[in-house]
Order: sequence, then C-alpha cells, then structure tokens
Amino acid sequence: MSNEFFVVSLATLFGASFTWAFKTLPRENWQIIASVPREKGAEGNWRGLNLTYYGFFQATANSLAAVMLLILLGAIGVPAAQTFCLLIAISAICWPSSRLIARLVEKKHYTFTIGGALFAGAVATPWIIQLLNATLADAFGKRMPVIPTLAAVAVAYAYGEGFGRLSCISFGCCYGKKVEQLAKPLRRLFHSANFVFAGSTKKVAYEGNMEGVHVVPVQAITAVIYSVTALASTYLYLESRFKTALMLALILTQLWRVISELLRADFRGKASLFSAYQVMAILAIIYLFIVMLSFTTETPPVDIMRGLGSLWNPLILLLCQAHWLAIFLITGRSMVTGSTLTFFVHQDRV
Repeated sequence: MSNEFFVVSLATLFGASFTWAFKTLPRENWQIIASVPREKGAEGNWRGLNLTYYGFFQATANSLAAVMLLILLGAIGVPAAQTFCLLIAISAICWPSSRLIARLVEKKHYTFTIGGALFAGAVATPWIIQLLNATLADAFGKRMPVIPTLAAVAVAYAYGEGFGRLSCISFGCCYGKKVEQLAKPLRRLFHSANFVFAGSTKKVAYEGNMEGVHVVPVQAITAVIYSVTALASTYLYLESRFKTALMLALILTQLWRVISELLRADFRGKASLFSAYQVMAILAIIYLFIVMLSFTTETPPVDIMRGLGSLWNPLILLLCQAHWLAIFLITGRSMVTGSTLTFFVHQDRV
C-alpha cells in the first residue's frame, strides 16, 4: 500500500463521517443513546442514568488516536505492547489533568478540558518516552526514538481531537457565538454555514440560552482543521519528515485553539484578554519546540504495511476494544442530565 493511498483512504472516511455528522448531530435526538434505570421513586417511576453520544464519540475518537499511534509507531518498528505502555502512561497524566484543570479554570466539577489535557500531555510526554526507554527498552528490544515518537503522538492527538469534536456537536458544548453578533464579513460567511441546536438538555441551551439560534459552527471548523492537519502530518511522517510532521501537527492545532476561542461563546474562565487555555496552547508550542531542538532526530525506516500489520493481533484488538469501553464509561455517563422512566405491559400482547 502506498502512503498516498493510505492518507486518501482516511480522508475519504473522514469526509463521509463529517458530512453526515454536521447535518445530524445538532438535533435533539442525538444527545442520549440510552437511559439505564437506577433507583425507583415513591410514585413508581425510575430515575435513570443517561448514556450519551458524547461518550460514544469520545470513546471512538480516543480509540482512533490509539489505533493511529499503533500504526505510526508500528511503521517505525516499535512493538505494539511498547506503544500501549506509552499510551497508558500518557493517559494516566492526561485524564486526571483534564478534569483538574477544568476545575481550576472553570470552577466546574463535572466537566473535562481537552486543552488542559493537551498541555499536561505535551509537558510530560518527552520525559515519559525517556523513562520508558530507560526501564523497558531492554525488555522489548527496542528504544523509542524521541522525535519520531513525539511526532506520532502529536499526529494521533490531532486525529483524536478532530473526530472528538463530533461529541461536542452532539452535546452542544464548546459552542460558537451567535451569528448575528459577529462583524459583517463574518456574518456573511456564516449566514448559511452555521449550527442550530435543538433540545433543552444541550449545553448551548441550558448554559448559553441559544437553543434554536444560528451559531458559529466552531466545532465543525475545528474538526475539519484538525483532521486535515492530521492527514497532512501523517503523510509527512510516513515520508520520514518527523520534525516537520511534529511541528505542523502541533502549531496548526494549537494556533487554531487560540483563534477559535475568539469565535466561542461558552464559559472559558474569567480571564479578560486571553483564557488560560489559549495561554497553555501557546506555551505548549514553545515548550515542544525547545524539546525538539534538544534531541537528535533519528530517522528509522518507515513502512506503512508494517504499521498496519501491528494491529493484526487478537490481543491488540481486544485491548483496543477495552480502551473504547473504558473511555465510554468515563465520558458517556451523563452527570448533568437525568431521566425519569416508566415501564408498562402491552395488555393486548399478553
């Protein structure tokens, strides 16, 4: 398989997915997948736990990032088990940080921040790689080259966050400003290209009071920019241009994070000029640029078929499925919505 065919195939899948998602997910019926009865009330009704499409798309996006990391590192000969060790270590830093930083910045206990998780991961990942090389390289018979590994992580992140923005569309979070509030050139631009969210339980409705309002489709723009960046960086990576792939994936995603907040209307902390997330995005670029200059760039041979072959293992496939389920259980159980369930018998069918 050629590198070009691999990238074009991914682009086709993303294009089809986004075409469907941008039209469908703002609707009211695409927020809750199911409701599980938890506790019976005094009147005979049940209080339910809502399972969300937000969790479904978050789990799928995280698994996509994990699979891409396996493919990209597998393409340079890193064993899949070693990649999973890296993935577990990064997740152990990023997931707690995602909730902790959101709590510090937004003063909310039941939310996550991808921007905060990215910053924590950017700071920690170079040293996680070094630590794993110092402790596990002999066991696996392979060192992870720092710059190519960082590039693979950055590209996988771009895939994950790009696809993960579908979860934001479903939940109505990370929402844009009203189109009518924009400057005239932007109003023209978003006159026909906008989102209109339906459903009182979507965040854009209960926090922003903008149900049924034309808003900037900032989640969709982010999904496209991040995914196109990921695809371009993938091609550069497969062509052994590791530094370029790393910086392209990092700079474009984080600069867009800074710019996109100018189009967002959701609460991003109390900062008046730059939000904490914008500052973290800029610092992440500077920090990883310094890291890149501090390490020698190794250029291991890249083989996309070897990378794809690393997935062809029952244990790896089971671990990917377990990873999907774990993320769904973390992010798919709604903490801000509830439900009341009633069960009955169809007497005409007894």
